[in-house]
Amino acid sequence: MPADVKTGPGARPATLQGSVFVFQSEQDRIEAIDKAFDYRGDVTLQVAGQPVEGYIFNRDAAARPPRIELFVKDSDEPRIIPYADIESIAFTGRDTADGKSWDAWVNKKAEQRQAEAERLAAEAAARGHL
Repeated sequence: MPADVKTGPGARPATLQGSVFVFQSEQDRIEAIDKAFDYRGDVTLQVAGQPVEGYIFNRDAAARPPRIELFVKDSDEPRIIPYADIESIAFTGRDTADGKSWDAWVNKKAEQRQAEAERLAAEAAARGHL
C-alpha cells in the first residue's frame, strides 16, 4: 500500500472511499492505480497539477508507456492517461460496491438455504414423511 495514504473523515476502513493516495515510489503508483481500477466509483486524479475526475474503465500496464483509460465526468470522450502523469489518486466517488462484500453474499445465501430447508421440512411434515 502506498506509504502516504490519507483517509477522509467518516470513511470506513472497508472501502477506499475518501482515501487519497500520494505516491512515494513507482511501486506505490502501480498499486494505487490497481486499487483505483478495482474501485467501483469515481476517482479524482491529479494530472500535471490539474484534477481530472472520472471512472477508470481500463488499464494497460504492459503498454509502452503504461496507461489508464478514464471516462471523464461530464465528457463524452474517454481519456488516456499515462501512469507517469498521475501524481495522486483520490477516491472521491461513492463506492457502489460498498456493503456488497463476499461476506454479505455468503450470509445472504446461508439465510436463503436455511429458509429453503425450513420450507422443505414443513412440506415433508405435512405429507407425513417426518
